[in-house]
Parts: sequence; structure tokens; C-alpha cells
Amino acid sequence: MIGIVNKQQILVKRPVGMPTPDTWELKEYEIPELEKGEILIKQEYISLDPAMRGWMNDTKSYVPPIELNAVMRAGTVGKVIQSNNHSKYKEGDVLVGMGGVQQYTVTDGKGYYPVDPSKAPLPTYIGTLGMPGMTAYFGLLEVGKLKEGDVVVVSGAAGAVGSTVGQIAKIKGCKVVGIAGGPDKCSYLINDLGFDAAIDYKNENVRKALKEACPDGVDIYFDNVGGEILDAVLTQIRMHARVVICGAISQYNVTQPKGPANYMSLLVNRATMQGMIVFDFADRYGEAAQQMAKWIEEGRLKHREEVLNGIDHFYEAFCKLFTGEKQGKMVLKVSED
Repeated sequence: MIGIVNKQQILVKRPVGMPTPDTWELKEYEIPELEKGEILIKQEYISLDPAMRGWMNDTKSYVPPIELNAVMRAGTVGKVIQSNNHSKYKEGDVLVGMGGVQQYTVTDGKGYYPVDPSKAPLPTYIGTLGMPGMTAYFGLLEVGKLKEGDVVVVSGAAGAVGSTVGQIAKIKGCKVVGIAGGPDKCSYLINDLGFDAAIDYKNENVRKALKEACPDGVDIYFDNVGGEILDAVLTQIRMHARVVICGAISQYNVTQPKGPANYMSLLVNRATMQGMIVFDFADRYGEAAQQMAKWIEEGRLKHREEVLNGIDHFYEAFCKLFTGEKQGKMVLKVSED
């Protein structure tokens, strides 16, 4: 043993509907000596993402489900504090990977890549320069086939993915309408991020507001929520529109999910609806990160992280993904120093 105690959030049962606190159990164990070729990473920040809810279901998906009694899967960023003759990484390297909801992780380094903490704050590497940013970049530009002058609507627009989608569309010369919950978030979209319009789905009729904001229709709808909002936008798409299905957060915790009722609009408008998984573009992450880092440096791409402290607050942070009580990227700080 090397004298380090690791705290982990362990998945102990599969939730039905919204997870409850007893879905996970906080456990501790002492880390053993490293095998040759292994590294020990002290994790600083954990990424909280809506996709985590789907990973808990024992159903066919784009990745295998998290096994019961295993560490909760999550993206992470942290520093190598010990290496046993690793061929690539040494002590002091800062790495991003899927380290899970725990304070330390032992790994052979596969699936990890280094980042430069002098170029951006660490939470940014699991936010705008991490999986959410990659999702926005490739989902909009590759799957959505964005063109200058397009009218773009994005739901979940104040979140990590949605806020990046809207800003990239503005950079590329498009009109952008964001859908978010509450006046504060809508104000943030317009006054801070430069969206052309914002629709408060909690206090407005979405279909009516869309007609007013997009009188000539919608070219690209980047969908993060599904449900009634997807149905409303489908009534406003125009010829050859592209609907990008990134997520359906309104459906993740319901026991009887509902599909779109207005899907015939796709036929009438010769439109497309395509799902996107960010892992399909893994070999191009460097390209996207370089471009978005440049936009951040130029002040054209803004980001916001909400950081909660302590691995024991994981459940509280997780719930904020679905209650709308956060803006931007949700991050959990798990290092205790």
C-alpha cells in the first residue's frame, strides 16, 4: 500500500426515473502499489453531464452500461502524482480522461491525453475544451452542416453544450435563437453570449415565440431536450432543415418517454433528423480544441462553470443537471487541498 485513501462514488442500484441518493454509495479504500506501466492520478475536477443518466441503464446504447458496484463513470481532469515506468506520462503531467467519480485513479494511461494548465483553467478542459465543447463543435458543423446565414435554434441553450453551439453559430455568421428556462438564463444568452433572441420555455408559449423569432422558419435545430420543445420546433422547420439530436434531457428520468408527434414535418420539408455521438469524432478532438481555444483567446467564445466542492456533494451536483438550477458547465471539485 502507498498510504493514500481514495473516496469513490459507487453505483449500487439502477434507478427507475430520477435517481435517489441511495443509487450510489460513497466508499473508501487504500490504493495499492502501482504495477509496472501504471500511473496514479490525483483528480481535481469531475465533469457532470446529462449523458451520465443514460449510462446507468442496463440497455443497448452507444457505450456499455456502468456495471453495478463499479465507480460511477465520468470525465475527469487531474495530475499524475506517481508513475511506475510509464512509457508516456510522468509525474506532474495534467491529464484528461474518463477517471470516474473518485478522488484518485490508477490507470495504464489509455484514453487519457495531456493538457496545459497554463493555457486555460482546468475546468475548461472538461467543459468548452472537453466533451461538451467537442459535442457542440462537431454536432453543429459536421452533423448540422452549418452554413453562413442559417437560422439556428438550440434548446438547453444556457448549458455547457447549448451555449457553445449558439456562440459558434454566431461566429459563423448565423442568426441564433436559444431556448432556456427562466428570465435570468435568457438574459445571459442575449446580453452575455450575443444570441439574437431567447425563449423562456417556463413562461412563454414556445411555438408562438418561435414564430415571432423565426418568421421565415428554422434551418438548424440543435436539440438537447426532446419532448414538447422538439415537437414545437418541428412545426417551424423549413425546406431542407437539419435537426441534430444531441440529447433529450426532458426524457431521461421519465418512466414512459414520448417520441415526436410532428415528425411528418421532416417529410414535408425534405428535412433530416440525425443523432450525434461525440465519440465518433475522437480522432479530430485536437482540431476542434485548437480552434475553440483560439476563439476563447480572442474573446469570441465565452464559457461559464459552476463548481461544487466535495465528492460527498456528488448527488447534489448531479441533480442540478436536471432541475435547471445551474448555468453553464456543472463541475465537481474532488481534491481536498
